[in-house]
Amino acid sequence: MICASCHSNEAVTGETRCARCAPAVPFVPPGPPLRSPVGLGQATAVLLGLVGAGDAVAIWADLAKPSVLAGPVLDIAQGVLLLAAAVVYLCWLWRVRVNAEVFDASSQSKARWWTIGGWFIPFVNFWFPRRIVLDAWDASAPQGRPSGHGLVDLWWTAWVAGLIADRLLRVESGAGMLAVVDGIDLVAAVLATVVVLRLTGMQNEKALRGPSLPFAALG
Repeated sequence: MICASCHSNEAVTGETRCARCAPAVPFVPPGPPLRSPVGLGQATAVLLGLVGAGDAVAIWADLAKPSVLAGPVLDIAQGVLLLAAAVVYLCWLWRVRVNAEVFDASSQSKARWWTIGGWFIPFVNFWFPRRIVLDAWDASAPQGRPSGHGLVDLWWTAWVAGLIADRLLRVESGAGMLAVVDGIDLVAAVLATVVVLRLTGMQNEKALRGPSLPFAALG
């Protein structure tokens, strides 16, 4: 068949125009691949568990043996655990946020960079991180089975309460006040661990169920 446009070259198979006259197919860059959050999720859960254990020890030190463990040594140990958990947690959150974009990009209300930046910008950090987790949560829920937000809301409430309590109550030097702050932090760490494990499990299950969305790599 002769090209319907130039009438000189042979038309491409299945087309009415030759390769030179046929419109070029625009290049669409591939989206990000799915990557398993399981390894990072497990590491995050372990570190959050250690943070919670540190809070439990701090509560005991505040109330039972303040002369033995209370002081800068315990504070430094808690700070190191919290920093390590925060770094790994942000790596995990970035991965589940990218995976959520692969599952359903339209449901992600915040740009990807807010996954990290949203934690450090004043005022914004009181609601953006929760919104990012909720968007990833909704995108990762099984098809036709939307998951409620109660668990995420409980975790975020405990986290914000811990931030406020830390700024208001640690000014008091009494052991009871310190125990209250550490108790709230312990609850927040436990709830954060459950959220991490639940969201990791939902993404893993959804990726394994969808033959068109295999994980690019495990771990």
